Amino acid sequence: MQTLLKIAAAAVIFPMTGHKNYMYKSWWKILAVVLLVYTFTAGILIEVPRNPQLQETIRNLFFHVCMWFGMMILFIISFVQAIKYLRTGKHMHDIASRQYAGVGILFGLLGYITGAIWMSYTWIDSNKSFYESFDSIAREPKLIGAAIALLVYAAYLVLRDSITDMDKKARISAVYNIFAFAMLFPSIWIIPRLLPSLHPGGSEGNPALDFKDASMNMRLVFYPAIAGWTLIGVWIATLKIRWKLLYEQKLMQ
Repeated sequence: MQTLLKIAAAAVIFPMTGHKNYMYKSWWKILAVVLLVYTFTAGILIEVPRNPQLQETIRNLFFHVCMWFGMMILFIISFVQAIKYLRTGKHMHDIASRQYAGVGILFGLLGYITGAIWMSYTWIDSNKSFYESFDSIAREPKLIGAAIALLVYAAYLVLRDSITDMDKKARISAVYNIFAFAMLFPSIWIIPRLLPSLHPGGSEGNPALDFKDASMNMRLVFYPAIAGWTLIGVWIATLKIRWKLLYEQKLMQ
């Protein structure tokens, strides 16, 4: 995790400082593409454990879970950039914080959608009516917590757009970003584990996939997938940062 954060931090520093060797530092972009090609290819072809409930859907681990890991790392970077803005007052940190939060929300939505699709194949009880199954799933703590976390970050974007003064927008947004980050981990990690849950890691219910029991084949795809999704997220965010800086420079001309 520390290595991923160092790579992500390097990816932020080069484009934002205009380093002349930035074009020579694009190895991580190539690595991101290679890792995701490997994830899609190996994730489909490898042998996976035949869990009676999950069966082939266990392959969604490389997408749903890894996107969520990427989302959390992007939100961490956004949080760090918000603190840097409050400490230094440099506008580029505010821009970086905003763009990383936006890409983090995108990854969160993708993770939520892939999780909902996975859930529809593994949590639905064929012996119950659709309404009864949906009613129990709709009260799933993990789903509710994830929705709360994403809504809190969505409110961050709404808050920014509602303030016209640039300096005031940046300060208030940075403070709110810290609040949103403080809500993130309790919403998606702590509270769902204190309540009965169908989700893996819950206090009760189906454990689905225990990482201690994961096959070596799955580990060989899982960790590269986290790195690949994270680097793609960083790449998207840095492009958005550069575009925003160029756009603001054009407005000031």
